[in-house]
Amino acid sequence: MTRVILVGGGSRSGKTRFALDLAAGKGSRLLYIATAELLDDEMCSRAQMHRLERGPRFETVEAPRDLAGAITQHAGKFDAAVVDCLTLWVSNLILAGVEDLRPAGEAVVAACVERPVILVTNEVGCGIVPENALARRFRDEAGWMNQRMAQAADAVYWMAFGCPLKVKG
Repeated sequence: MTRVILVGGGSRSGKTRFALDLAAGKGSRLLYIATAELLDDEMCSRAQMHRLERGPRFETVEAPRDLAGAITQHAGKFDAAVVDCLTLWVSNLILAGVEDLRPAGEAVVAACVERPVILVTNEVGCGIVPENALARRFRDEAGWMNQRMAQAADAVYWMAFGCPLKVKG
């Protein structure tokens, strides 16, 4: 049985919708783990819109930094959990001053073992090399995190124009 699924692709490629549909196919007890930090009115509005789109089927837990803890504490109680998204989580950790993200990434991998988790992430390596150090660090850390999660996942999907392409599993 497929336990951990990674869904990646570009911005607005249909990743989250596909992940939510995958989760809904696994049962009726569904969890959405949000990594976004609601720091301004626009992000609050976005979060509310997304919550309405998910509807009452999904219980929502916010985990902007302690993603492994949220997965460990909650995911095993549900038929499926959607983590949305890894790249926002990476950004949160970098901006919080975390120097080495690898232990946090390994903790997420360990937390996902034997739990039905669908991880959503953005592909950040298809563009040009960013012109500043912070953006380059983000690209590098997100790229490493995506590779590590893909390695640990039972199945990996690449989203393009709302269409999933299964690349692993």
